[in-house]
Order: sequence, then C-alpha cells, then structure tokens
Amino acid sequence: MIQHRGPISGVAAYRDSYVLTAGYDNQVILWRQSDKRPIARSWHDHLANQASFSPDGRYALTSSSDYGARLWTVPDLRLVAVFAEQDDDVEMSVFHPAKEWVATASRDHRVRVYDFSGALVSTMTGHTADVISVEWARGTDELISSSDDGTIKRWAVPSGELLADLDMAGVETDTVAISADGTIFAGNDNGEVIVVRGADRTVIPAHGAGIKRLVLDNARGLLVSLSYDRTMRLWDVSGDLPTATATTGLPADVWPRSCAFAGDSSLVFATFGSTYRTYDYVAEVWEDEPIEPTYGVNSVLAEPGGTVLTIGDAGIVWRDGAEVATTGSLCNFLTPAPGLLFTGGQLGKVFDGLTGAELHQHRSPLNCGAAFERDGVPYVVVGAYTGEGLLFRVPEPGVAEYVRDLPLNGNAVKGVAVSGDYLFAVAADASATWYRISTLEAVETVDEAHDRIANGCAGLGGGYFASVSRDLKLRIWSPDRTAEVIDSPHPNSIKCVSASDDGRYVATAGYAGLVAVYDRTAREWLPTSRPTTAGISSLAYDAEGGRFLAGSYDGRVYPVAL
Repeated sequence: MIQHRGPISGVAAYRDSYVLTAGYDNQVILWRQSDKRPIARSWHDHLANQASFSPDGRYALTSSSDYGARLWTVPDLRLVAVFAEQDDDVEMSVFHPAKEWVATASRDHRVRVYDFSGALVSTMTGHTADVISVEWARGTDELISSSDDGTIKRWAVPSGELLADLDMAGVETDTVAISADGTIFAGNDNGEVIVVRGADRTVIPAHGAGIKRLVLDNARGLLVSLSYDRTMRLWDVSGDLPTATATTGLPADVWPRSCAFAGDSSLVFATFGSTYRTYDYVAEVWEDEPIEPTYGVNSVLAEPGGTVLTIGDAGIVWRDGAEVATTGSLCNFLTPAPGLLFTGGQLGKVFDGLTGAELHQHRSPLNCGAAFERDGVPYVVVGAYTGEGLLFRVPEPGVAEYVRDLPLNGNAVKGVAVSGDYLFAVAADASATWYRISTLEAVETVDEAHDRIANGCAGLGGGYFASVSRDLKLRIWSPDRTAEVIDSPHPNSIKCVSASDDGRYVATAGYAGLVAVYDRTAREWLPTSRPTTAGISSLAYDAEGGRFLAGSYDGRVYPVAL
C-alpha cells in the first residue's frame, strides 16, 4: 500500500487535479485529488522537505536533506534531473513562473538556480546563515530569499547580483510570499507578518509563536499563515494591508510546516500521519476522515530492569512493544520523575506518559526535558520552541506543580541536560546557556556556542556537558564554560547525543542513520555503525546492558554495543 510511514513535511497542489506530498520517510507521493488515492511515488536518499508543481502541472519539484532537489514528470514521477551542487539540506525549491528554471534554498547559506537539464545557471552568495525560503518575483528574473540570518535578500538571475538587502531586525524569518504587484509578505519567529512594499514596511502581529509558512494565492487574493501556536489564519490581501478573515485551530495530526491551495475552496495540509488533511476555508470545516498515524520513534528510554520505553509520531508510549498510554499528540521526549513520565511535543501540552493525563499547556511545541533535584525535591525542566524552560516541581510521587518559565534561549530549545550544579540548554540559534540549579539563576549564555544549529546535549557529570550540532562537531564543555571541539565522522547533521553514566562514552547519531561513539578516556571514536537508513531520532544509555539504544524514524530501537 502506498502511504507515508513518517511525518509529511511538505505538500503542494495543482488546481483540482493532484496533491504532492514529501515525507520524513524519504518518500514523494502523488495523489489524485478527487478521491485522495495515491497514483505514483518515488524516493529521495534522505528526508524529503518540501514539494511544488510547475505552473503548467507537467512537472513536480522536491527538496531534500540529501543535499539535493529533484525534478519529476507528472503524473508518473519519472526522474528528469537531480540538482546536487548544495553542500547542506535543501529546504525549499520553486519553479520560475515562465522559464525552465528552478531555484533552491539551502542550509549551506546559498541560493542556486538550475535549468531543467540539471545545469547550474547561477549561485547567489551573501546570506550568513541557513536559507529557509525562496520565491520568484512575478514577471521578472529576480529571486527573494529569507534566512536565519534575519535578512531578506533580492537577487538578479543569472548574474547573481544582490539587488536589495532587507534587515528584518535580526529576527529569523522562515517564510516569504510575493504578490503579483511585487509586495513581499514575510513571516518571522516573533509571530509577525511583515509587509514590504517598496521602501515602506508594516509589521502586523499575527500569532503567538513563530510563523513557519506563508502561502499566497494571487488569483483568490488570499494569504495563509501557519504558526507553531497551532493556528492557521486566513488573510484578505486585496487591499493595501492584509486583513484577517478567519482563524482556526489545527487538528492534532496537522504539522504547521506546509499547506497549499487546492481545488474549489480547499486547503491541503502536511500531517504527522500517512496522508494529507483537507480544510474547506469557506465552510470552515476540516475533513473528518481518520488518518492512520505513523509510528516513528522520537524518544527512547531505558528503564531499570531492562525494559525500554518509546514515544514518537503517534503519541503512544510503548514499553517493550506493549502500549502504556496515549497522548493524542506527536511527542519528542521522555523524562522520568517519581511517579510520573514527562512527555510532550507539537501541541505544546505536557503529559504524564504513564497515564496520558495532561499536566500543563504551553503556547508553542515542546522539544526536550531533563530532571534534577534541588533541596531534596525532584524537578523537571521542559525545553520549548519559543526559548523557555518550563519548570516543574514534583513534591510527591505522581504530583507535578508548574513553577515558572526559565528564559533559557532566544530561540527554540533543542536540548537540556544536567551535570553537577548546572542545568545546560542548547538552541536552534546555536547558543548555549547555563543555569545554577541550587539558585535557579542564569550563569551565562554563549551566543555562538556552535557554528550551526545545535540539536542536542547530554550531561557527563562533574559539571561537564556534551553537545552536537549541524556543524558536524561534538563539543565537550568544561565547568568553566569553554569547549573542546571534536571533528566527528558524521557526513550529515548530528541529531542527538547521549552519554554513559560515568561520562566516558558519548554516543552521537543523525538523520543518515549513522551512530558514532566517542571514548573520552582514549580520546578516539569507536568504529561507527549504521543500523538503519531511516535515520536516528534519539539515543539513550542502557546501564544494565552496557550499551546505547538508538530510536529510529522507522519505528524500531537498535542496540549499539560498546
């Protein structure tokens, strides 16, 4: 059966004919829109991030973490060309409105243009951080790109000349859309829509968390904004400024990373399930057809006694394959505390993974957790997409009391860990922050702790920490907050890190499925292993087995021997 087995990251539609989805299972699937039946599929070598159709519907374009974009025929998804000059993930690629050109946005900080034969036409260099979004200006051979460097740039093609450089006040801007008259709409991490028209700029508060995607339909005069506050807003852009016409909450299985205008009054959305979901924006009704969840593992935990807990896309806690509880939300972490198992994810809700009970509601998705004791009382801190650490006290087994938010980072918290008297957090803006546990006071933030996005951290004991990043380095942090930077054998972004109880062995893994363990005593990497091609989402140390456990997007847990 053709369906996705990992979250759908990108979705596109061609009129009322087709829908194209791109997934974390590496799959690209073409669906017939009339009955939502799959009619063709193909694959990337890595996560597929976004998708788009050519203006005439004859071709499809997909972007991937395999450092490439691919051009396909429609409806058979026959491969026409591979655009492979990128040195990092391709987050987005788009067709020129009239010419046989495509543009790619890459995390290698560059924008590139290719022709349909796969030949490189132009490379735009000037962004100083990951390029997340790119769009063609209407009626011209010009591109507009947005980046994590907090700028929007306008480029001429094929010369690659920088025509305009718009400073967005240093705020990460993940998404742009351009109207037929050249107006730029930008969505940023503050939840704002910025309207740029010539030299004029208007900032419109729109959401309670970062805007991940703007989708414009010029013919309908409508703009959609998708946010990690779990809402979608529809804007009328026929006037001088956007006017909000509707706001709706997103179903639990919808991922606010991608959507597209489809036939009639339909919008199609990326999901964490096996297929896409449809919304009628005139009737304001979501389709109620059940979508089969996907069962990728996002967190693994070894329990005393040798049992293994997992949670992932489906929000189900499993113990050695037996269901323990369900949360109804994709979840990213498992953090045990007396009588409780803290977990949470896309809905911004903190759950008890032993019962499925909701403990707290936050305004943005949740990424990670760590436990510690203070004055003999257990605490848990949960890292959020909006930079906070949600602090909970556990005064007695089974009881969780929300205390307050700790301002950990200025961007999404990707990892939290504990060692000695320190709480340590790393973030998507490459920063690292230390708090002193005994006083719950901030000690220091290093803004450029990493060269790229930091993805995770682990405590090593004695105030030492390990952290990993998209820069392919392992960092060992000393109590004086200086780091030893160690080259890793990973060819792609390192996703997760864990350490043995004594801090000697540090395991690292990533989306390419590679696991590498560093021996701090011998100061060398042990032989690497690749237990799966599906990618590793999480690692945990199994003290009783003397090994690491690697949770995978394919739904399995792989033992990694030392």
